[in-house]
Amino acid sequence: MPNRKQPGLTAQLKDKLIQQALEKKLKRAEKSDIAASPTRRTGAALDNISEQFCSFSLHPGYQQIRIINGGAERMGIENPFFRTHGGVAGATTIIQGKQYLNYASYNYLDCSGDPQVNMAAQKAIDRYGTSVSASRLVSGERPVHRQLEKALAQFYEVDEAIVLVSGHATNVTTIGYLFGPRDLVLHDDLIHNSILQGISLSGARRLPFAHNDWQALEAILNEQRHHFERVLIVVEGLYSMDGDFPELPRYIELKKKYKAFLMVDEAHSLGVMGERGGGIREHFGVAGSEVDIWMGTLSKTLAGCGGYIAGETALIEHLKFLVPGFLYSVGMSPPLAAASLKALSILQQEPERVAALQRNGQLFLKLAREAGIDVGTSEGLAVIPVITGSSIRAARLSAALFARRINVLPILYPAVPEKAARLRFFVSCRHTEAQIRETVEILSEELDRL
Repeated sequence: MPNRKQPGLTAQLKDKLIQQALEKKLKRAEKSDIAASPTRRTGAALDNISEQFCSFSLHPGYQQIRIINGGAERMGIENPFFRTHGGVAGATTIIQGKQYLNYASYNYLDCSGDPQVNMAAQKAIDRYGTSVSASRLVSGERPVHRQLEKALAQFYEVDEAIVLVSGHATNVTTIGYLFGPRDLVLHDDLIHNSILQGISLSGARRLPFAHNDWQALEAILNEQRHHFERVLIVVEGLYSMDGDFPELPRYIELKKKYKAFLMVDEAHSLGVMGERGGGIREHFGVAGSEVDIWMGTLSKTLAGCGGYIAGETALIEHLKFLVPGFLYSVGMSPPLAAASLKALSILQQEPERVAALQRNGQLFLKLAREAGIDVGTSEGLAVIPVITGSSIRAARLSAALFARRINVLPILYPAVPEKAARLRFFVSCRHTEAQIRETVEILSEELDRL
């Protein structure tokens, strides 16, 4: 396997010095925020309250954004975020009137923009309008909601399912409601932010374990299980940063042995893993009932927007009447529910899309490894990271590829550790072999130029 060329010493040293300067500024901003914390003396005069506590322009988060953006501007790196797409974002996309090869969308099976999905959404608008205008509990219930939920339950071979209007909020509200201060949540070290937010809301004790390391999980369970009432184990079906997955049967064994609940977030594995796109459950051949909480999103393979929970009747009925993110939220927009319902049908009726997606992912991974590109632990299932080793290199590589009509976004510090900064390539079933070969060839060239 050939080695990647190392950047010139002068450019490498310059990048390092700039990065160190940015990190120092961020640390100073954080220290300043701590030092300026308001005193809690009773009757403290209002004029002693710092201006930064009543101005969003002085909020430490905003100050950090300004430091990062300012550094990028000084280095001549264009902001790659919030680019406006002029149409459906699939294997290709239109940005500012130009066509690009697109690796920045989760439209894995090309269902978003599919004529059948569009027609289903249009019919739902004609019949139900664009909004149900109320919580489903009171007057927002529509037949398409229950049709989608029944289809999801059947897909997972479990009792019931519930759909919510946001994938992120689905994790936050479900974990935040079901667990509390006497409980423990154990999660993979690379788990999604929505899981962490849900744990924080719940007040439960939170303990991470090493990525995809079921043995590390068991060590924690063996030591901690008896200290808590309920214990929840949370993993993802396919990790969107690294493109790898857990050995699910091992986690099922542990949850049974230690009398814990197991939750699997299938946001990126539904439609991607398994011979027919059945997700990590099909990949390992496990029954739907072996996992207590199946979670997924409707915005990727299923071409809509929102999230779902699937599981036993007691879980779903409980959530329908009491979980805040469902009870106090408007019901899902009918066209979105109809779109996801049709996309789920396409997934089941057209397994050739899944086969094409998996074939494309494997080809991309193979070519990248042959070129000596660092793809980490990716399994080549739709998600392939390219590790650059620094945020500056990641941003520059993204810009160089964009200049050559390839749209792929960088993941920078602090979203990932600095040494793990990367580009993430999301492959579609509609990418052609020629497009993938061209992409990896250009990627290799631009990496050599850095």
